[in-house]
Amino acid sequence: MVEKKPIVTEPGLPEMPDEIVLSPKNARLDWQRLLFMGIGIALFLIVYYSPQWPDAVDPVGAHFPLDKAAKGAIAVFLLAGTWWVFEVVPIGITSIMIGVLQALFLIRPAKVAFKDFMDPSVGFIFGSVIIGMVFTKTGLTKRMAYKMLSIVGEKTSMIYLGSFLVTAALCHIMAHTAVAATIFPLLMSINTLYGVNEEKPTRFAKGIFIGMAYVAGAASIVTLLGAARGAVAVGFFNDIMGKDITFFQLTYYMMVPGWIMVFVLWGFFMVFFKPEKKFVPGLKEKAKKLRAELGKMSKGEILAITIVSLVVIALGLRSFIQTLKVYDKTAIILFATVIFFLANVLDRRDLEEMPWNIILLFGGAMSIGFCLWETGAAKWMAVNWLVMFQNAPGFVFILGIAFFVMIMTNFIMNVAAIAISLPVALVIAPYLGVAGEVILFASLVTAGMPFLLLVGAAPNAIAYDSKQFTTAEFFLYGIPASILLMAVVALCVAVIWPMMGMPISLPAP
Repeated sequence: MVEKKPIVTEPGLPEMPDEIVLSPKNARLDWQRLLFMGIGIALFLIVYYSPQWPDAVDPVGAHFPLDKAAKGAIAVFLLAGTWWVFEVVPIGITSIMIGVLQALFLIRPAKVAFKDFMDPSVGFIFGSVIIGMVFTKTGLTKRMAYKMLSIVGEKTSMIYLGSFLVTAALCHIMAHTAVAATIFPLLMSINTLYGVNEEKPTRFAKGIFIGMAYVAGAASIVTLLGAARGAVAVGFFNDIMGKDITFFQLTYYMMVPGWIMVFVLWGFFMVFFKPEKKFVPGLKEKAKKLRAELGKMSKGEILAITIVSLVVIALGLRSFIQTLKVYDKTAIILFATVIFFLANVLDRRDLEEMPWNIILLFGGAMSIGFCLWETGAAKWMAVNWLVMFQNAPGFVFILGIAFFVMIMTNFIMNVAAIAISLPVALVIAPYLGVAGEVILFASLVTAGMPFLLLVGAAPNAIAYDSKQFTTAEFFLYGIPASILLMAVVALCVAVIWPMMGMPISLPAP
């Protein structure tokens, strides 16, 4: 308790208490938080002020030096990763620190470092979250939730599966960020109906939200509509290898690992996040009753469905019609955002309730991603990693590339992870007699499933907004999930893809 002091109040204002009590919980220092905060700072300082590191050298003898700015980028990368995992400050504040360190330590100019916070990809995430808010406010979310529950029934294992299948199916026709934002409020409604009243989040709640994020990533690899990374990777492959990968060819090969992972993840969550209840008695009838009470669709619901459908169609057509690619996807989804406000579907209060912590998170993720790319640090890391496998068997080399992409895509944009690793890998592959196609598809599989950090993909961060799990929990359970992912990649490379006709090895000269 602090010393009592008289507190003077202005006339007409309520009286202030004559003493202020600090609870023991607030009075104690959080030593664990301070420890990980210090570890992040120490990693930054050690790397930034360390002596010059050796150049990375690729198999053809090209040197990739690591200058002070590139070393600084790695230092920021390590601090941000530590602070994000252990959440020593809100994740959005860690993102601000990324820009601050770049500017103060002259790693990149402030104008460049902070401009990345408004990158079009961040705008796309903003627009996707807005769509989710629209579904919630108009009541579409409840209508969808009640309909799904009336179909899947009262078994919690089937509720898991139903949620995952809906998420996966939508990710075939629209960006997984928009899908996550749309499904998120539906899961909130389902979690409320689950009805376990405890102070701490339930295993079911953790499983259904983390599961949504994981499954959105798994399903997004199946078509070029699920995420931008596919188009970028195919573009690199076409330029470097002189071969064309069509929309349907990509789907043919990626459908298998994508859907294997959806069902593997269902089993994973039934083991690691086994619901407290096997059944929720009366849930099916309750869902039918609640859905009937909603009545006919309102004008707001119809308007929301119409606008969102037009957005999905426009984004989908961009992938098929060359002349439409000039229209930026972010501009399309943000135009829809403006329409929602013009039509009074949303108002100022909705804008104020935006999860800005999540938006800042992705602003920081874009900034550190571009920092690693532009300073050459990412290229240096990629070359050093991949040359370790230049004398390894082809199978090991393929898995080594897939593993590198999987780790990198947890820290930086998966598009960037593909961009820094694929060109190097495609140069090394012919020396080992490995076909470029398997390098492309193995990389795309792991690029879509960052199971360790929230910054790896927008669905991860959207799921975190449920407040049902911590960043440390997400990281911890992401380790066995990532191991399962690598096992599926190995199975595809060794057995499934060769049976489907994918070239794995180059013909002998």
